[in-house]
Amino acid sequence: MNEQLQSDFDKIVKTSKVSEKEVSLKKGFLNKFIENGFPNRKHEDWKFLDISQIIKKNIGNLSFFNDYSLTNKVDPTVFVDGLEHNKVVFVNGKIEKIDFSYEDQNKIEINEEIEKDITFDFKNSLIDLNRAFTNKVLKILIKKNYSLKRPLIIYHSINDKINSKNINLRLDFELEQNSCLRLVDFFSKSTNKNFVNIFYNFDLKKDSILKNYKLDKFRNNNLVYSFNNIEQDSNSVSETFVLSSGSDYFKNEVNSNLKGEYSSAFINGIFSLKENQQHEIRSTINHLVENTKSYQLIKSVLGKNSKSAYQGRIFVNSKAQKTDGYQLSKAILLDETSEFNAKPELEIYADDVKCSHGSASGSLDENSIFYLMSRGLNYQQAKELLINGFLLDVVEKITDPEIKILIKNIVGLKE
Repeated sequence: MNEQLQSDFDKIVKTSKVSEKEVSLKKGFLNKFIENGFPNRKHEDWKFLDISQIIKKNIGNLSFFNDYSLTNKVDPTVFVDGLEHNKVVFVNGKIEKIDFSYEDQNKIEINEEIEKDITFDFKNSLIDLNRAFTNKVLKILIKKNYSLKRPLIIYHSINDKINSKNINLRLDFELEQNSCLRLVDFFSKSTNKNFVNIFYNFDLKKDSILKNYKLDKFRNNNLVYSFNNIEQDSNSVSETFVLSSGSDYFKNEVNSNLKGEYSSAFINGIFSLKENQQHEIRSTINHLVENTKSYQLIKSVLGKNSKSAYQGRIFVNSKAQKTDGYQLSKAILLDETSEFNAKPELEIYADDVKCSHGSASGSLDENSIFYLMSRGLNYQQAKELLINGFLLDVVEKITDPEIKILIKNIVGLKE
């Protein structure tokens, strides 16, 4: 694999307009990835779903070169109907459309550029891989006191032209004081198998609000890794919702640093899996100062040899008195072939805090099914009604009314 990595890296350097300094920076990340390789079960954060073996089994030889000089046609049929929204469209890892026509253009700044710094220092080989092979970083700035009038939907589309590719995306968002962004990641249908590696960085200034909804609903054969890093100043709010249902493999990681007083982070998610799918959410909430809050609720419905995992870590610094941290994960196993793993963690160095965690899994309650059948429902209808109520609890945590309706319709939930 190392020869393949080096060969593909050399191709990218030849076809991209990058300076010697930028090449040197990317080369450093490449060498770090070659040294550490893909994460595996030996790494504590990957003990449940081994991405190294999953790639080897599902894709085999992975190509790291993507010819960004090619233009890809945007398929308008993938766009969400019934919701006016701004758009950024990635096709095969390349930006093909940017549309912020609903917004005041003086209140936002959008740039595409080669990465020029090494600000982030994560011990994560997939981020090193991303930074070595990302074509350009998409940077979006929301200026002070401005809230986007319409949601921004980022479409992740992969057509049939590519197969067994590693696609790397990097996006940076800065929300200035008292600004607001509603962001939806929308993953489209795909038939070929590719490994998609996405790195987001969010910088939330004082009183800003980020609402990020990741929607992986439609069945596809991709393996996807998404990492969100969120830096939060005082009174800022981040709300992350994950619908994890479509891809063969999907791991979402969220790292939130609550650096300002009265900042808060909310992470809610749904797994709805079957047919050998393997999905995971791993969250780390770092409470670094006083009077910060976090809330996490993850629910899974698993069947047909599917597997989900939730690793949630709450870290409370010694200075972070008055911290309020909560996490809960629950799973319904529809058959004996499905599997749910949970690893809740509390690491607390302050004494005046309110923190809790919990996890539970089991099958549907047969007594409840019997009761519903006695009221005229058949067995399948009774099961669907119980699952609907189980998942609806998570969707109701969504604070944006428009997005809540969209997600209820996508999932097929009824009140």
